[in-house]
Amino acid sequence: MRKVMIGVLATATAVVVGAVGVDFGAAIYAEYRLARSVREAADLAWDPSVAILGFPFVTQAADHHYDEVEVRANGVDHAVVGKASLEATLHSIDLPDDSWLIGPDAELPVAKAESRIIIDSTHVGRFMGIPDLLVEASTRESNDATGGTTESGISSNRGLLFTGTPNTADYHEKVSVAVDLSIAGPDRTTLVLTATDVLMGPNTADQHVPDDKKAAVLAAFSASLPGQKLPFGLAPTAEGARGSDIIIEGIAEGVTVALDEFNMR
Repeated sequence: MRKVMIGVLATATAVVVGAVGVDFGAAIYAEYRLARSVREAADLAWDPSVAILGFPFVTQAADHHYDEVEVRANGVDHAVVGKASLEATLHSIDLPDDSWLIGPDAELPVAKAESRIIIDSTHVGRFMGIPDLLVEASTRESNDATGGTTESGISSNRGLLFTGTPNTADYHEKVSVAVDLSIAGPDRTTLVLTATDVLMGPNTADQHVPDDKKAAVLAAFSASLPGQKLPFGLAPTAEGARGSDIIIEGIAEGVTVALDEFNMR
């Protein structure tokens, strides 16, 4: 009897492991095909990172409905800042009726779409003429468990901490300033950085700026970055910092997305 039970358990285990393996393999193939489709449609230089979330996958594929999809492309060419990264998270996605794979021409109804442009401190600093720039969330901000004020961990757009050497202001000491972010322009694709004050104290450069240099220093940390069109053409709903990156985020519900819009054109 014991041998029979062992045999039954071994068979059941093999079936479960096999089913999980098939499910995992199908998900990997679907992610690969979606990555290739996004690359082709959006004219990217390489395949983005794609994750189709939720288990089991095969039931989602059979229903032609994915629970959640994440797409990330790093180091995308950007005409203004040189390089930027793109992210999108799609929730409750209806697939075409004829396939469980997503082709480059697919238009996907989604219950909720999130998209983000991510620009790291280095590329922001190069654009501003401050190559040693470091961007951080406000030291006064009380973040939630995600590390920011939005679900994706983005800080407030007020009082970000910018630290660097503003040589363009003819000032050659590293300083810290408070910077507010906003979105401007008729198509809401220009990120505006407005420096408001020099900061001193803990977690800053703690460098005093003479009164006759302060206006020039603040001007050096202020800039406008046009061409920040979010993936899938979503309207921006938040801007702030996450880690040492500046992030522009848009969230919309009940939209249809096309893969060729996963870019900044």
